[in-house]
Amino acid sequence: MSTILKVNQKMSDAEWQVRCDLAACYRLFVKFGWTDLIFTHLTARVPGHENQYLINPYGLLFEEITASNLLKVDFDGKVISGDYPYNDAGHYIHTAVFKARPDINVLLHSHTRAGIAVSCMKMGLLPLSQQAGEIQDLVCYNHYGVASKDHPEYCHQLGQDMADKWLMIMHNHGLLAAGRTVGEAFYFLYMLETSCKIQTDVVSSGVNYHLPDTASVRELAKTTAPKGDQPCNDVHIAWQAMIRLQNRLDPSYKN
Repeated sequence: MSTILKVNQKMSDAEWQVRCDLAACYRLFVKFGWTDLIFTHLTARVPGHENQYLINPYGLLFEEITASNLLKVDFDGKVISGDYPYNDAGHYIHTAVFKARPDINVLLHSHTRAGIAVSCMKMGLLPLSQQAGEIQDLVCYNHYGVASKDHPEYCHQLGQDMADKWLMIMHNHGLLAAGRTVGEAFYFLYMLETSCKIQTDVVSSGVNYHLPDTASVRELAKTTAPKGDQPCNDVHIAWQAMIRLQNRLDPSYKN
């Protein structure tokens, strides 16, 4: 199926690889319990076409997403290839950030219980854990709004709020992770999601909690901060491990 698709669409090897990685990421969302029925979306910019992106066919379960059934859509909302509609909110959220950040190629959006819980906390993300300390400097916030064609001002603000950060906590809504590769965005989201789970556990316990000293958190944050044009080696190693995991679970994502 993959060979037929590539021939019919004259698809580059680079695009096919991104499709495979993004489809694997959809399946990993199922594995880690990050889905919200069919109502979140993961996207990747099409290599060689900065104003086009890949997104899930709206209505399919994440476990049904494959490299070949991902939709290709342009920033104006025209479906270039694919047989399904896309989620409108997904289109407006993701294109707003892609337009504002040409260095970003991948965006992952989640509606997890822990992520939404922390998005409702005025204190924001606390450096309670090592995971939270690693990403502390990568996080920004966005006030709740409706992403649609009727609210262009919110879409513009969404892109502006991302600024030079790589993770966004969308108040009363969920989480958004950015990356230059699917693996980098996944790594950042994993760290943020884990941090949110730990924070909700600590806060709900009602006991006094301990925070590490600021100097240590700053030093820790340096280890994860993106440097250069490529993700750090730890990100690459972790992503390759996730691909091996998904290949064992169900390699059909590559179809």
